[in-house]
Amino acid sequence: MTQPGTPAVYPGLVKLGVVPIKGQERLLWQAAPSEVGALAEVNEAHGLHEVTPPEAQAPRVFNPNSPELQARLAQAPTQVAVAILMRTDGAFLMTSRPPGKVYAGYWEFPGGKFEGTESLGEALAREIQEELGLEIRAFEPWCVECVLYPHALVELHFCRVTQWGGEMQMREGQAAAWQTLPLTLSPVLPGAYPVLDRLARA
Repeated sequence: MTQPGTPAVYPGLVKLGVVPIKGQERLLWQAAPSEVGALAEVNEAHGLHEVTPPEAQAPRVFNPNSPELQARLAQAPTQVAVAILMRTDGAFLMTSRPPGKVYAGYWEFPGGKFEGTESLGEALAREIQEELGLEIRAFEPWCVECVLYPHALVELHFCRVTQWGGEMQMREGQAAAWQTLPLTLSPVLPGAYPVLDRLARA
């Protein structure tokens, strides 16, 4: 979980607090109103009016005790496996979200949704193969972050990947960049900020 002293607000992200999500206590973040507005602009630039969430018309931050938030939390979160590919020089890989997806053009760590009864390792291996054409050879689960976006509640399982094989390919039309802190690219997907902060403190 996020350590004490974690900021209450990152760019595009607001900390709602620790809440029960499907029987587990999780620190919950919400994509902030300003970021939801930026989402509409980014989607419009890519001609993606149809995937801009309706909530973007009147975004607001939830009260942690509100019935509306509790109703959102009663739904099963979308489970996502996320890879932090780490080079020996400390650089890590970030990729852009491809056209046709919500937050298209935003930078994030590669990964994607679990399918069926996949384990974390299986989902991670499949997603990185599908997105980048790489074979994961060594990884360790690192942290879990929960983010409430207008379109979904997601539970992000971040894994540090230290060994992989194959030649990197951009199989979804995305871009990729090796980064160190501070980042030299933007915009960044809101859910990546707590993990970037962890990397800064690691």
